[in-house]
Amino acid sequence: MSNIQNKVVIITGASSGIGGATAKELASKGAKLVLAARREDRLKKLQEEIQNNGGQAIYKVADVSSREQMEELAAYTLEKYGKIDVLVNNAGIMPQAFLFKKKVDEWDKMIDVNIKGVLYAIAAVLPSMRERKSGHIINLSSVAGHNIYPGGTVYCGTKHAVRAISEGLRQEEAMSGTNIRVTNVSPGAVSSELLETTSDSEMKAGLDEFYKVAIDADNIARAISFAIEQPSDVGINEMIIRPTVQQG
Repeated sequence: MSNIQNKVVIITGASSGIGGATAKELASKGAKLVLAARREDRLKKLQEEIQNNGGQAIYKVADVSSREQMEELAAYTLEKYGKIDVLVNNAGIMPQAFLFKKKVDEWDKMIDVNIKGVLYAIAAVLPSMRERKSGHIINLSSVAGHNIYPGGTVYCGTKHAVRAISEGLRQEEAMSGTNIRVTNVSPGAVSSELLETTSDSEMKAGLDEFYKVAIDADNIARAISFAIEQPSDVGINEMIIRPTVQQG
């Protein structure tokens, strides 16, 4: 039996891309899923697909940039399933442009979703995990959390922050003896809707060209599944997953 069987897993950003692929992968291994995103029509469609294939899934419309909605998501999960085994902190956006273009509203939105959203979700699930002395938090960073490149400055900053948050949380929970595992996953170019969040036409053209080498989101989903499947005394702390031909 898979170590994923009957684990209760919250997935943010579940309506598409890596989130949707991860939901299908974990459902196929017996996880009980709580799907979260802003688009209810997408969540409902994914829930129906999972259930039609014999899986278990419920959903809740939620915006990770709202602390209140993240607390409500955790409370809803505990009400329905009585526990939270895994959080897949996947929601993120990637609007990119050179700093001199002053897309400050996009900077604010990236900080709200990519950093504060990650923290709000962690804050919502951590108390119940610590109480049970069991849990697994998986944060989606990016290769941009390891490298910096022109035009991606703010996005890279948010993804470096996710890596720092992941490592800090790992050390805190290891020190506290709570048995909570932390995994930071850094994908390279992956086929998803992420590119559509870039409004700058010059940057979008460059990203479209770069992403011609993109791999399917299923590959990241399998890596996340691998991390969850390990015995409770084994922590997969960091994974970088690129297309084989991606240089940066």
